[in-house]
Order: sequence, then structure tokens, then C-alpha cells
Amino acid sequence: MKTTNALWIAAAGAIAFAGCSDSTGPGDGTPIDGEWRGSMDAGDVLEIRGVNGSILASAAAGAEAVVSYTKDGNGDDPDLVIVEVVEHAGGVTICAVYPDVPGQPANVCAPGSEYRMSTQDIDVEVSFTVTVPAGVTFVGRTINGSVVGDDLESNAFVSTVNGSLTVSTTQLADATTVNGSINAAIGGTNPDRDLLFTTVNGTVTVTVPDAINAQARLTAVNGNVSSAFPLTESPAGVWTGTLGSGGRLLSLTTVNGDAVLRRGS
Repeated sequence: MKTTNALWIAAAGAIAFAGCSDSTGPGDGTPIDGEWRGSMDAGDVLEIRGVNGSILASAAAGAEAVVSYTKDGNGDDPDLVIVEVVEHAGGVTICAVYPDVPGQPANVCAPGSEYRMSTQDIDVEVSFTVTVPAGVTFVGRTINGSVVGDDLESNAFVSTVNGSLTVSTTQLADATTVNGSINAAIGGTNPDRDLLFTTVNGTVTVTVPDAINAQARLTAVNGNVSSAFPLTESPAGVWTGTLGSGGRLLSLTTVNGDAVLRRGS
């Protein structure tokens, strides 16, 4: 990872955003509460971890990533929640950190599976706006809110529990929610990992390159399956097929909704 140029203040072993409430979001005049900037290399991971609030990502013009956030509380003080930046060998992890819950392990902003966050009766929402340099993997995860990755040039792995997921990228993606629909368009004809698009309540729509090589599996328990590629139903309710020369799994799964596989260019 390249040297960063950021606004921050030291905080408990991590880095907390410096307040900048008089700043504005990227080009739209929306006030923001904090911002981080850093130059990142292809292969780095830019990970955003929220709890309540949306995450909106788009492609950066160059090698500099920019992450800004806004906080809002309907009844609780927004200052109860801080935003921390953790720089590590693999990239940067940025989290909305809520107060510790009595009787639960302390909340931790950390990359991947090291992250830990418990909340209790805090209605503060933290919404992130992110620009992602080409080749920098984007990971966007929240619990209550939508995640959008728009016109990215990098791998994008997104999830939420209550909210929709929308991703378009020239590279690979996967997406998981519980209550919400998924709409994804991906590039890359030879995925090097399984691509899973999963919801419980919502429709899953995925557009893939015409020349993709993968093993497709589509399941819609209480809904319809539609595919621009030839698939066979076996067993009942599960539609499978070999796309191109085959390869890693491309899975679209929903319980209450439709599964739709589309053919791109």
C-alpha cells in the first residue's frame, strides 16, 4: 500500500477520522462529518464495515481512494458512534464503531474475520461514500442499509441483512443479503473463485459476460427462474448448466423472489 494522505486523529490503537462538518461530499454539496484519503495499490483491499446506514461506492479517477461519511441519530447522539481507520498490510479497513455492549466482548475494527461489533438500542446511522481505485478490491458490509458499487474496475464483495445490493464492475463480485433484492453486472470470463448471489426475500438478477466459463446454479424456492443461457432443472427447483467450458460456481439463490441470469456483451 502506498503512503497515505489523510485527515485523522489517533484513537485507541487505530485511527479515527478527523471531524470536518463544514466539508462537502464528492461534488454534490452534501455536508460530511469526516473524510479519509489514501493512495492505494492494485491488489489492496478497501473494506468498509457499517451497522446502520448505506454504503455507496464508485470508481476513482486515479490511485487515490476517498472515504467520507455522515452520521445521523433520530434520538441518540451521533457522537456515540465513531469511525475508525485501520491500515494493515493488505489495505485499509474503515468501521463505524458503536459503544460496547455490557456482557459482550469489546467491539473491534479490524480486517476480515477479526472484526467484531455488537450494538444495543443505538439508532445512529453512519452512511459512507467511497471512491475505489482500479484494481483495489472493494468490500462493503453493513447490517441495516443498502450497498451500491457503481461502475467499478475492481472486485467487489458486498453484504447486508436488511437492504438491497447493487453492483456493476468490470471484474468479479458476489453479494449476500436477507431482506432485499440483488442486481449485479460483472466482468471477467474466467472467475478464480465461486461467485455467490444470495437472498431470502427478494429477486436476484445477475448479468455476466457472454463468454464466461462457469458452472451455473439457479434456485428460486417461491419464484421463477429465468436464464439467457441453457439450463436444465435437476433436481426439482434447481437449474444448472455449464457456461462456456465450465469452471467455478456461479450461484443465484433466493427463497421468496425470482432468480434471473442475463447475458452481457
